[in-house]
Amino acid sequence: MSLNIILEFNSGAELLFGNIKKREVCLTNSANSEKWNIRRLLKWMSENILTQRLDLFMRDETVRSGILILINDVDWELLGELDYELQPQDNVLFISTLHGG
Repeated sequence: MSLNIILEFNSGAELLFGNIKKREVCLTNSANSEKWNIRRLLKWMSENILTQRLDLFMRDETVRSGILILINDVDWELLGELDYELQPQDNVLFISTLHGG
């Protein structure tokens, strides 16, 4: 069983992921594994596609402050944050609000 979603990175977040702004990913599940939610996705991202410093992307099991997540153009805070269950073709956008001076 697999789940296809789109990940996008803007405003500097792409620098943490090999300077790739958009990628389609296929997340696989075995018969006994848990469903894909944002918590599980963040862990997968940090282990599989993060190319720069983990501390600039995550703090504990969530994204660090200064990174906004939109799921299908809706703030993830309105959708249950880490517990949001991903759906086929979801578009998950990561926007860095941190800017150097």
